[in-house]
Amino acid sequence: MLVKEFDYELPDSLIARRPAAERDASRLLVMERASGTFRDGCFPEIVDCLASGDLLVFNDTRVIPARLAGRKATGGKVEVFLVRRQEGQAERWYCLIKGSKGMGAGDRIDLAAGMGARICSHPDRETWLVEFGGDDLFETWLEREGQMPLPPYLQRPADSFDRERYQTVMAAVPGAVAAPTAGLHFTEGLLEAIRCRGVNIASITLHTGLGTFLPVRVERVEEHRIHTEQYSISPETALLINQTRERGGRIVAVGTTTTRTLEYAADSHGIITPGSGEADIFIYPGYSFKVVDALLTNFHLPESTLLMLVSAFAGRDAVLAAYRHAIADGYRFFSYGDAMFIA
Repeated sequence: MLVKEFDYELPDSLIARRPAAERDASRLLVMERASGTFRDGCFPEIVDCLASGDLLVFNDTRVIPARLAGRKATGGKVEVFLVRRQEGQAERWYCLIKGSKGMGAGDRIDLAAGMGARICSHPDRETWLVEFGGDDLFETWLEREGQMPLPPYLQRPADSFDRERYQTVMAAVPGAVAAPTAGLHFTEGLLEAIRCRGVNIASITLHTGLGTFLPVRVERVEEHRIHTEQYSISPETALLINQTRERGGRIVAVGTTTTRTLEYAADSHGIITPGSGEADIFIYPGYSFKVVDALLTNFHLPESTLLMLVSAFAGRDAVLAAYRHAIADGYRFFSYGDAMFIA
């Protein structure tokens, strides 16, 4: 299977560089997997897409302000992008460093407000292991001085508005470097309407990591290797998922991050075991889903692993047909764009 089979043409004008005025003001394309048919709607209609006995599962990760501006000892500018914390080390992080030419282990980077960084090693072609230290605890400093890590295709710096809108209303556990964007559309009012319909709500945690930002560099899909991401599923959530499946209710995943977590944690019979660890599942066409019955997702980049996952769930041809319709009808794409519900 070739990566280029997941390519499509998107006008630049349809990239949503700002969120809608209100979280739930986005559009919703509703697709039926069995027939491949779809219809246009608005996001609050998600309530009508759900039924009593369904379980809606969110990713409750919280985006950290992972983008840091600094200077090398020579005075040259660098940008440090946090990817994930080193296990058991509060102030050591694996990072991307833009402007790292000529740098190596032992070199220092000066950051704002008395914070410094020291390069420990360069463990792979993408990341550097960096240790931070200063007058404040790094976590406290980061919340004050870091910038939200907006995707590069937005082509603008983050502002104060993004501090709120690039988080879901379910965000609770800090650690992600990209938002679980399907959840951005929900408001507290919508969640209450969903509960009133008899739908249960649960959450897992998956800290979205480096794979979100890196392109697929191979020609064949099967040769791609996805980066690991930290996940956690509580005993309460695992029990609720397993009970819902036993009763014949649907498991509705909010986003590809939730989908990856559930499918990684399930056994061959679709039973979820609680726990935490590193997930490295890569879902592409040919994969047999064990847990997820319906999927809410945004519109994804061409040739991305996220588009491959959605294509595995609903069929590549059907998904690309829906994307062509969305483009023709002026839907807004990517992180701050519109949504798609597939059941």
